Amino acid sequence: MGEMPQTTEHARDALLERVRRLNEIGVALSAERNKPQLLEQILSNARALTGADAGSIYLLEPGRNQLEFALVQNDTLDLHLGGTGDPVDGQLPPVPLYREDGEPNDQAVVVWSVLNDRTALIADAYREQGFDFSGTRAFDQRTGYRTCSVLSVPLRNHEGQVIAALQLLNKTVDGDIRPFDEQDRDLARSLASQAAVALTNQRLIDELRELFDHFVQVIATAIDAKSPSTGAHCRRVPEATLLLAEAASESRDPAVRDFHFGDDDYYELRTAAWLHDCGKVVTPHHVMEKSTKLEGIFDRVDAIGDRLEILARDHEIRQLREALARQTGGKQALQEVDRASAERREALTRDLEFLRRSNTGGEFMTDEDIARIEALANRGWDSLDGNRRPLLDEDEIRNLCIRRGTLNDEERGIMEGHMTVGMQMLEQLPFPAHLRRVPEYALGHHESMDGRGYPRGLTREQLSIPARIMGIADVFEALTAPDRPYKQPMPLSQALTIMGRMVEDGQLDPDLFRVFIDEGVYRRYAEQQLDPRQIDEVDTARLPGLWRD
Repeated sequence: MGEMPQTTEHARDALLERVRRLNEIGVALSAERNKPQLLEQILSNARALTGADAGSIYLLEPGRNQLEFALVQNDTLDLHLGGTGDPVDGQLPPVPLYREDGEPNDQAVVVWSVLNDRTALIADAYREQGFDFSGTRAFDQRTGYRTCSVLSVPLRNHEGQVIAALQLLNKTVDGDIRPFDEQDRDLARSLASQAAVALTNQRLIDELRELFDHFVQVIATAIDAKSPSTGAHCRRVPEATLLLAEAASESRDPAVRDFHFGDDDYYELRTAAWLHDCGKVVTPHHVMEKSTKLEGIFDRVDAIGDRLEILARDHEIRQLREALARQTGGKQALQEVDRASAERREALTRDLEFLRRSNTGGEFMTDEDIARIEALANRGWDSLDGNRRPLLDEDEIRNLCIRRGTLNDEERGIMEGHMTVGMQMLEQLPFPAHLRRVPEYALGHHESMDGRGYPRGLTREQLSIPARIMGIADVFEALTAPDRPYKQPMPLSQALTIMGRMVEDGQLDPDLFRVFIDEGVYRRYAEQQLDPRQIDEVDTARLPGLWRD
């Protein structure tokens, strides 16, 4: 056997090189997760394999009867739209698959290729019969380009559905424009098959991610809907969390110099923030909605008001009986009764106002207030059956003497139990690697820096920075929420003062609180989420908890 002619060897080597490159492209496409870069790889490699001067990728989105330009490249015109370049939107109109009369728009070569699931190979667009290249001619006239050879390939997914189209223009060899040949067609088909798999995988990943995101947000929305008094808490906490995370990631504060977040990190933290209160799905409604200390099925402070009314009337009746018993003094005696009754009613009204104030809950109940409640409880009233009843029963005394907030110890235990349930829920979910820290972040927002928090009693050293960030975001949202029906919207200065005291008390992270203040995170959040009337001047130099070296 004689030696193979050099031209044949050259052609074989060139083919082997193209096949090798095609394999490398397949590996690269399977590893790419960024959609714009994936599209650029597909088109750039298709042009390199076939020698095309220009090309486009069209996407066919589910439920839409049109091809939309996703990417355009043209070396002669130095035109690069889509991908990581200038956006395509608004510059090139979509190509409809069907005309207004319902007939296929198959005079457009790319539409013909998609509708018939076939590859189109055209030597010269201006001489080709059966296709409408008027749009191409108009483009050429505007730009000075000359479209000649065309190769159009549909991209099918694993279900055999066309999801995109690849169109290549003007095969160029040594500066000359030539028709695409069968080898180019076969290579383009092979690349299109690999590209379709990569695009399908990308679409499935995007769809699953979108489904997961919406599912997470549905859970959070359901929790907020369950408790009108907490309104949009689950929506606002992620906003505050991400604002502080971005500030910490970009801050020059020495305490957070090693903290840097990327896109995947922000997505993981945002997911955790949306799920941070997921355990509240099992929290009893009457506990979540307890806006006053005496609230149950109804607010029992009104029943106490009725009892005080009885006391006032009992006093008035006693006075009248005494006046009648004396049977002297006449008008003067009645005046004395009226005066004594009015004084008694005024005193009881003050007592009722005090009890109503105590019932609303606050940041702190003093020992004097508690002593006054216990003294009032000893007052009695006579029921219809003649029995002496106390003004306040034991449960009412216990609830009215709550020092902070509106929940007693038992109810607080129930509320804190939502973290235990949340822990059980989140730890059962098989989070993928890029979301593996969601449970840690979500479950850390009620921990304290000194280990007195819950559900695990972790200390600052045991908590990651994102978990500590969520603690600050959760407290700040709860203090400043503008839509709680049981309290007036709190101004910024008051909320930050309370948070500073919580820092001093070992509840919140001092370094992140400093970043929260120094980077103006609190103000950016306020401008987005709060009532303008809450945004007052904050003297940051006088805030407690701001320790600086």
